[in-house]
Amino acid sequence: MKGKTPKTFAMLLLASALAITAGCGGGTTASETPEDTGDTTSPITFTFFGADASPNWNNMKDAVGQEITKRTGVTIEAEYDVNNGGDQKIPLMAASGDYPDIIFPKGNLSKLVDAGAMLDLTDLIEEHAPNLKKIYGDQMNRLKYSLEDQAIYAIPTNMGVDNVSFDAGGGFEIQQKVLKELGYPEVKTLEDYENVLRTYYEKHPTIDGQPTIPLTLNADDWKIMITVTNPAFQATGAPDDGEYYINPETYEAMLHYKRPEEKEYFRWLNKMYNEGLLDKDTFVQKDDQYKSKIASGRVLGLIDQDWNYGEAENALKAAGKDDSTYAHFSVSLNEDIVDHTFQPTGFDGYGIGISTTAKDPVRIIKFMDWLASDEGQVLRNWGIEGQHYNVENGKRVIPDEVQDRKVNDNSAFTKETGIGLYNIFSARYGDGVKDSTDNYYTTNFPEQIQAGYTPAEKETLKAYGITTWKDFFPSEDELKLKDWGAAYNMPVPSDTDYNVTFQKTQDIIRKRIPEAILAKPENFDQVYDGLLAELDKAGAVEMEKQYTVWVKERVALWTGKDVK
Repeated sequence: MKGKTPKTFAMLLLASALAITAGCGGGTTASETPEDTGDTTSPITFTFFGADASPNWNNMKDAVGQEITKRTGVTIEAEYDVNNGGDQKIPLMAASGDYPDIIFPKGNLSKLVDAGAMLDLTDLIEEHAPNLKKIYGDQMNRLKYSLEDQAIYAIPTNMGVDNVSFDAGGGFEIQQKVLKELGYPEVKTLEDYENVLRTYYEKHPTIDGQPTIPLTLNADDWKIMITVTNPAFQATGAPDDGEYYINPETYEAMLHYKRPEEKEYFRWLNKMYNEGLLDKDTFVQKDDQYKSKIASGRVLGLIDQDWNYGEAENALKAAGKDDSTYAHFSVSLNEDIVDHTFQPTGFDGYGIGISTTAKDPVRIIKFMDWLASDEGQVLRNWGIEGQHYNVENGKRVIPDEVQDRKVNDNSAFTKETGIGLYNIFSARYGDGVKDSTDNYYTTNFPEQIQAGYTPAEKETLKAYGITTWKDFFPSEDELKLKDWGAAYNMPVPSDTDYNVTFQKTQDIIRKRIPEAILAKPENFDQVYDGLLAELDKAGAVEMEKQYTVWVKERVALWTGKDVK
């Protein structure tokens, strides 16, 4: 059920406008087709809401932002969610009918679609966006909302087209100094990982006069998924499909917590807690407290993504504690499990859309199209020639002093330059793709990544005989392409019982998983089995069946397979 679609919403607006003009004795008539004024450079401000935080956003006062405004006339007046991924703001927005011009709703697109808040971009792209069409190419089918409603309400921007992952930013992390002192031990299983943390902790119960923390996790709000629950499927050989495990043969979905091997992962966390290796404050500390501990240099291990603790790691670098930064390992429950972190999904990502109340949709799509041009992509990724990079013998090169700031003063550098802050606003090519000048569109390619490592990181990589952290992980070539992409990106209708049931299961999971981890070892099975029973009692089985239907519909839309 879709609710009121943008098309019917626009028709209602048209009818209202015609009624008003008739009552007023004439005047201009409304049109469902946005007007093209031909204007692409005069000053204009668009409002924007982004569901992800952007702590370095500087109101386009940064160098790249000023250059974008200079070349396009566009200024973005942005509001970013701080910690909730739009989960609170988007429903309020949908209920009020008060929308910004441009929206990046992350996982809440369906709430806006069902409210009639989002324009169908299909015709706008066809008529005004040659660069977007070029980038998305044969992936346009993946932009469609659903099998039933094949409108394009958002263009994916949090992922680059044809992206190649050259490095790993997640996994199981260990400080460089720990690895060095222990002679760079093999770290492949949970037992290996535990032994490294335990051994160093026993030798160094304090660091800089403070108690050493072998392992801490961030369970503050939604980030519990990133460091507590998602690693359960990573360490047990399943790919990331959000809260679900999807059978690759039948496409049947179930909450991933029901997999027996994941129960054993959480049993391991229970063991770590009861033996004093997992931070006792894991489930009560806030995000800033978590980062503060990391920045102190006394946290030996993390299970996280670098974007989640990057600020703290930058603080370590700035404080001269390079050896307290983290190496990334692929760690599994046992040696027979194959890590699926880099299983290919094909092109699939969260996107940005234009609201039905936007003041000038044609100007917005033209702005997005300019950002998607080679000129716009190079500016967004590399910055300004002569300031942030030079061209030497036909190759873009980042000067050493600029690279040093990117590595060691990243937050201030990003806020000042704006490099990387504008990727969310339009389509782009991913890492590994070259432009017509034989230069990479992005600065994330092997040579540049390796140049960006700190001395301690380089020492660790050399000791293990690898060139990037990704070398610890199975590559995409070893894993099968997923027909359904990344399930967590799949829009779910907001006006069904599914969402109520899903929230019930989330509330249960976020309460019971910590209880299982903190339980006495002899009580773990009882608590965990109680969690599974409670999920089914809350309606998980029917919810899983409904999700399976949507997964199969997505496979049918994207691949043309007859999936039943």
